[in-house]
Amino acid sequence: MVEILLFGAINPRMLDINMLLFSTSDFICIGIVALPLTLVIISGGIDISLGSTIGLCAIALGVMMQAGWPMGLAIPLTLLLGLLCGLINAALIHYTGISPLVITLGTLYLYGGGALLLSGMAGATGYEGIGGFPDAFTAFANLTLFGLPLPLVLFIVITFFFWLLAHRGRFGRHLFLLGQNPRAARYAALSVNGMPYVLYGLVGVASAIAALVMVSYFGSARSDLGRDLLMPALTAAVLGGANIYGGSGSIIGTALAALLVGYLQQGLQMVGIPNQVSSALSGALLVVVVMGRSLSLHREWVRMTWRRLSRA
Repeated sequence: MVEILLFGAINPRMLDINMLLFSTSDFICIGIVALPLTLVIISGGIDISLGSTIGLCAIALGVMMQAGWPMGLAIPLTLLLGLLCGLINAALIHYTGISPLVITLGTLYLYGGGALLLSGMAGATGYEGIGGFPDAFTAFANLTLFGLPLPLVLFIVITFFFWLLAHRGRFGRHLFLLGQNPRAARYAALSVNGMPYVLYGLVGVASAIAALVMVSYFGSARSDLGRDLLMPALTAAVLGGANIYGGSGSIIGTALAALLVGYLQQGLQMVGIPNQVSSALSGALLVVVVMGRSLSLHREWVRMTWRRLSRA
């Protein structure tokens, strides 16, 4: 709210209610992928491949539509591709025992390379990408429901789903226990090995949904569509309350933080700040939040260190 008023003082258009509602279509995909990413972080994992997954799903959708496949088949296959990417991440983490950060760093390049390969094969190497989508598909991002943009309505529905999953059931209790104490989760006979498949699979599906929304919004499929989403999504998850070390987090907090990060980017653009500065601020915000969270976890150590420095 404060940032909206601040930017509104510089550019009054920022205070227009219609602008605030419909501008969410520019950044709502941050929230769509930040929600399942929050669950992964709560479990003690991380997925930095989601941007490449979005690009791969987007260009795959474009290739299928370009080949004349019906929309009713291309969309489910795009969702299936996103799920497959997430399951590959989970399987590699499960069977190798390697850190999720390292695994998803590798698949970031794997999926990104696959997206570039598909893009090159389709002749969509330029900024335009693959266009010519049916009006029924491109209209989705511009339609309204109950006076709200459809992408925003979709985000609200997805938020409610993940809130139920994380905070209103046995799955959520197992998830938080896994993040707080993996050994205790194993002793409690929880499906520790199966949990990553669900979590990373959800990130993959959400990435595919984000790809569908972005292609509908921009009217073209490009391999780089998700390139700039990772840092804002990670910032939203951590700013919303997810502990980067696992064990805690909030779906509602992430949803609100995603809107905050999105409006921050939107406001900076409206007052003429370059995108590069906006990205830098997102990164700086993430660092500050992580540092603050770390200091709060080690409050006693900070207090003792401060006393020693004061005596010196």
